[in-house]
Amino acid sequence: MQEQDLLAKITALTKRRGILFQNSEIYGGIGGFFDYGPVGVEMKNNLKRMWWKHMVDDREDVVGIDGSIITHPRVWEASGHVANFNDELVECKKCHKRFRPDLINFAKECPECGGELTVPKKYNLMFKTEIGVVEGEKVDAYLRAEACQTIYLDFQNVVDNSRVKVPFGIAQIGKAFRNEITPGKLLYRSREFEQWDLQFFVHPDEMEKWYEYWKNDRMDFFKKLYRKHENLRLRQHADDELAFYAKVAFDIEYNTPWGWAENEGVHWRGDYDLTQHSKFSGKDLSYRDPHTNEKFVPWIVETSGGVDRTFLYMLFDAYEEEKLANGETRTVLKLHKDIAAYKVAVFPLVSNKEDITNKAREVYLQLKSQMRTMWDDRGNIGKRYRYQDEIGTPKCVTIDYQTLEDGTVTVRDRDTMEQKRVKVEELGEELK
Repeated sequence: MQEQDLLAKITALTKRRGILFQNSEIYGGIGGFFDYGPVGVEMKNNLKRMWWKHMVDDREDVVGIDGSIITHPRVWEASGHVANFNDELVECKKCHKRFRPDLINFAKECPECGGELTVPKKYNLMFKTEIGVVEGEKVDAYLRAEACQTIYLDFQNVVDNSRVKVPFGIAQIGKAFRNEITPGKLLYRSREFEQWDLQFFVHPDEMEKWYEYWKNDRMDFFKKLYRKHENLRLRQHADDELAFYAKVAFDIEYNTPWGWAENEGVHWRGDYDLTQHSKFSGKDLSYRDPHTNEKFVPWIVETSGGVDRTFLYMLFDAYEEEKLANGETRTVLKLHKDIAAYKVAVFPLVSNKEDITNKAREVYLQLKSQMRTMWDDRGNIGKRYRYQDEIGTPKCVTIDYQTLEDGTVTVRDRDTMEQKRVKVEELGEELK
């Protein structure tokens, strides 16, 4: 399989199997917006649950919040987004299409029609909206351009109303919006997306220790999620890439069909955010250590990644085409078992035999109470296997004539395609 074909194949698969749909497709679609289908929404929810378990549930020093999408307009002045969250664009004087100069290699001519391009102009990436109901009295506001700002806004509330002590973290998964000039590559660059963020608040003297800790922890997470570790790397930002407040930043990158691309950032934010919000709001966001009585502004280690980007890279990592003995090609998503939309699918070998169908329904209902289970009696058994392979279901259980005789079923493994007979009463333990 040619690497340049992988994105096209993933795009076709996600539509064909109800993983992703272009938003507003019946109206011709709208660039940079996607809907998750019946299979995709289950996979995405499982991905978020995996992150939350790793970052919050399994730890004693991290709590979670769910912040609003719209905040006070001053928040984005304090964060620097109003003044600095800009991209450059050029416009073709002939066809009037717009491009980011860096994405067309700073070409002088339009890549679409060959027309002359304007000089680069800056524009702000944030989506503007209004708060209020009376025309002329509405207040300008913004859809949040990054999810982490609400964590800083709630920092003092979390300290005052929960049992956290520095060092501790606040985690969040939430929507963010950026008015990208050239959205593309499926979920890689979209205008509406989800981020998962951890802001970990530390004493300045311990910043270096915790920064190294979170770099390693986040790499470990992605090594568990992905199979192909050779497609993962940790890359330090060059000096000209660093945000003005950052001492250091690293990206966890994935080797995509178009090259190495950011998956998640681990950022040394220092005291910039809490200091800025203290300055603009007039509220003291410093922290007093309950043991030493020392008062200080905590420094922040940030780990921030795109849920949707990770979802896309996860599909790249899982996608395989395998030649079978009969000459056919099998397409399969070898997803982490915790991510798969369904853990098992249950089939009656034939759908026109009532006793087999009834027994299959009995097995289905038994498993459904224990794990996410799909019922499938469409077409022949081969087509059912191919469908389940393409959505990444780890196991398939088939009820057949032998089941009625000895109470055993066939269990098929997604990755190896091996089959074995298992007693119905042992199925739950076998699949666990």
